[in-house]
Amino acid sequence: MFLKVHEVAKQLNQVIIGKERQIQQSLVCLLAGGHLLIEDVPGVGKTTLAHALAISLGLQFNRLQFTSDLLPTDVIGVSIFEREKSQFVFHQGPIFTQVLLADEINRATPKTQSALLEAMEEQQVSAEGQTRALPQPFFVIATQNPTHQVGTFSLPESQLDRFLMCLSLGYPDAAAERALLMGEDRRNLLKTLPALMRAEELLAVQTAVRQIHASPALIDYIQKLAQSTRDASLFAEGMSPRAALALLQAARAWAALEGRDHVIPEDVQAVLVPVIAHRLRPINAVHSKASASADLLTQLMRKIPV
Repeated sequence: MFLKVHEVAKQLNQVIIGKERQIQQSLVCLLAGGHLLIEDVPGVGKTTLAHALAISLGLQFNRLQFTSDLLPTDVIGVSIFEREKSQFVFHQGPIFTQVLLADEINRATPKTQSALLEAMEEQQVSAEGQTRALPQPFFVIATQNPTHQVGTFSLPESQLDRFLMCLSLGYPDAAAERALLMGEDRRNLLKTLPALMRAEELLAVQTAVRQIHASPALIDYIQKLAQSTRDASLFAEGMSPRAALALLQAARAWAALEGRDHVIPEDVQAVLVPVIAHRLRPINAVHSKASASADLLTQLMRKIPV
């Protein structure tokens, strides 16, 4: 069952060169049924990775460019009066897809960002007095530019908490960049990618991930990690129960990709920073919030006995 997932990872590594760990983390996020936030400077491959994920997994894909004048109805949809039918007919917005790429999500106003909250949590949208279910599976892959850049709005904590993982691709190393410069254009390469899975197969893999065993001792370890963020006086707020559940589910997906039917502490450690760092706000952050949270989490992880 997971053999096709490894084939997807291999194909993605041919598109996004030199980012094997970030690609595995992205797949873990989707296998765990979560949404993915990719934060980095423009031009490092965020949009390309999102598009390649959708194609390789055989999912319907819509891209929506977030701008300051984007309205919630541009995301969800709107009812338009059709004279032939003598009634208002709801026209679905781009959110009615299996993978929604919210490109540069932090360039939209908080009002527009809030249009995604119900969809990301409940897999449905409410518009004009009706609730409409979204296709399954449903993922939001969002990209955002660093908050110090012009024209950006910081994502509120409630929005950040909806993302299971937050990743940063970073600049490629010299060898990977040379391969990019000498290789085929990434946009042309995307057009030739085959779909290696179907939506039904992905749903089956997600079900299998939820069955990965987590022992009571492993649950104790996650609880100690969560409690350490609440007691250390390092963060304004500690890990929430939802964050602890997200950590466990991501660790299950990581274990599954590693070929195990049970979770070990190393699985939790592998996903701790991308799952938790963006949810925490350090009290004294000298650098960016994300990097400060990652550093503090790494320190806490070393102190918690396995």
